[in-house]
Amino acid sequence: MEGDVIEYRIDRGGGVAAYVQIVQQTEQALRMGTLRVGDKLPTAKEVVETTAINPNTVFKAYRELERAGLVEARRGLGTYVRRSLERPGVQEDSPLRRELAAWTARARAAGLERADILALVTAALEEHEQIPGDREHIQEDI
Repeated sequence: MEGDVIEYRIDRGGGVAAYVQIVQQTEQALRMGTLRVGDKLPTAKEVVETTAINPNTVFKAYRELERAGLVEARRGLGTYVRRSLERPGVQEDSPLRRELAAWTARARAAGLERADILALVTAALEEHEQIPGDREHIQEDI
């Protein structure tokens, strides 16, 4: 498969380094199943053409992903996904994802912007991480 599975988007005003954004977007695609084992990442040249960032930034991100064991560089062939981060419940047809999509639609209809929604989700996650034994409870619910 060619490197058209993911297209990186760089937010220059967000205060997050471009290479970190590439790593984060790749990890998210691996979690969501957008990228699968064996998929080829875009070449550095392709990423540079679509994002206008320095090729060394792309190489740095890909090296970071390789160190994490998520991708592997094959000399002369490209960089390929080596390991998935996908978990049950994130697939497009999962009940959890449908519920979250409906909740997100309600939040948008209530006038919340992306940053507001992310803040709410982050706060909810932090609350649950502070409750002892909650992890086991969540796993039972899934």
